Amino acid sequence: MAEADRIHAVIDELGIPGIVDVHTHFMPDRVMRKVWHYFDGVAERAAPWPITYRHDEDVRLATLRSFGVQTFSSLVYPHKPDMAQWLNTWAAEFADRTPDCLRSATFYPEPEAARYVPVALNAGTRIFKSHIQVGAYDPRDPLLDPVWSALEAAGTPIIIHAGSGPEPGPYTGPAPVAQVLERHPALRLVIAHMGMPEYGGFFDLAQQYPNVHLDTTMAFTGFAEAMFPFPDAERARLLELGDRIVFGSDFPNIPYRYSEAIQALIDLDLGDRWLSGVLYRNGRRLFPA
Repeated sequence: MAEADRIHAVIDELGIPGIVDVHTHFMPDRVMRKVWHYFDGVAERAAPWPITYRHDEDVRLATLRSFGVQTFSSLVYPHKPDMAQWLNTWAAEFADRTPDCLRSATFYPEPEAARYVPVALNAGTRIFKSHIQVGAYDPRDPLLDPVWSALEAAGTPIIIHAGSGPEPGPYTGPAPVAQVLERHPALRLVIAHMGMPEYGGFFDLAQQYPNVHLDTTMAFTGFAEAMFPFPDAERARLLELGDRIVFGSDFPNIPYRYSEAIQALIDLDLGDRWLSGVLYRNGRRLFPA
């Protein structure tokens, strides 16, 4: 059975309209190729990371749609100053020509962020990306105070990669994020990759702050389990926090098939209600059609 057929069989069995994938990447071509180059080099430090869907943009879009994905994102992120605003312009143009993609944006701790984030919000941005690991910046940086305040007031979800996988950064881990939430407790953070490998610490934040969600990106797959196994002690909290766990894939930058990410969730055996919530309902609640 073709991969798309296998995924649609799951969708049909669950009785959901499709999949809401909150964690996908579409970027300017030269930026995407640099990201792929980074993952090509990961094999020198850890496990090989072949990009399964290393295709042109139009093929990637067609592939994602063939899987029954109804809503996705174009998560862009800077690694240096004077980059975020350019990425935001590209992402806005991409969303204009791609109606099933959430209008996406990003930021960096720089004086201009206090201006361009509200501009992006006013233009209809529905999801932001904060990559603490790649950006190697402190989320507590005073330059980000007006950014967090604007996002908290707007209630706009932020996918935040603050866990230390696949490689730790100077400000990764739950402690810096906890201090941001102390100052901005209503932030609608979505913890990327379930916070791997610091699962427990990020689950604690989700239990403490009702607007904090977690995305499943790469978690539970054989690839991730070999590096950062999900602790059995946290399994019960997957059910307790079930209505705030959303599906993410990291498409196209994954070293396995898209269907494997879905099968990994099925194999958790947490029930159809939990699974359908993760694959569709919880994401649709965050991002109404």
